[in-house]
Amino acid sequence: MALLEIEQIYTAYDRVDVLEDVSIKVETGQITCILGANGAGKSTLMRSIAGLHSQKTGEIIWGETNIAALSADQIVRLGLTLIPEGRQVFTELTVEENIALGAYATDPLTAPELEQLYQLFPALRGLKHRKAGSLSGGEQQMLAFARGLAARPTLLMLDEPSLGLAPVIVEQLFERMSDLKQQGLTLLLVDQMAGLAMSLADQVHLLQSGQLKFNGTPQSLLDSGLLEQSYLHEHETSTASPSI
Repeated sequence: MALLEIEQIYTAYDRVDVLEDVSIKVETGQITCILGANGAGKSTLMRSIAGLHSQKTGEIIWGETNIAALSADQIVRLGLTLIPEGRQVFTELTVEENIALGAYATDPLTAPELEQLYQLFPALRGLKHRKAGSLSGGEQQMLAFARGLAARPTLLMLDEPSLGLAPVIVEQLFERMSDLKQQGLTLLLVDQMAGLAMSLADQVHLLQSGQLKFNGTPQSLLDSGLLEQSYLHEHETSTASPSI
């Protein structure tokens, strides 16, 4: 059953098209992965779904409702939570204050709910009184993850969670994603670590230059050879010399 359906989304920045006619489905209880090289439009798609980008047309169907015109705070209240690229924690607030802010759009976290988050991210327990700005990149990413879960999402969207992190921290984060899937949470994932992402994913969608080039299972994408072709195409496009 589709939890979220994106239908013919077109998104632009200052009249320059970034996404063109993109349609995808996110099935309940699955991990859906958006792949593509840098500049393919992955983060723009995530921001469009989350209500953070207004220059768009098309439909974003949540349940039976088109939420494309809703604001970001309205979308969070419906159960869609985005953990953005770059973590974006509140550096002057403590770890526990950051987590509590994740529930700003709903009811305050209960003590058992906070304890569940510390069980999921045990490293944060000993850091709960530290200011977020003093944490390492990996600790901040775990904090951003916990803050996103504090919103009690039905759909958790993660934009490049592994970016800039040490391999051991990346492995821990992907283990947490697997745990959450086992608990029944639906996830929409964008990550440059294509192999790791596909190892978790039930369905994958491949973007190239803002257009959808593939949707299906991870194995069928590997068999198609389109993933390698897409990354090679973007590399050649970005390094090509102008015609004389």
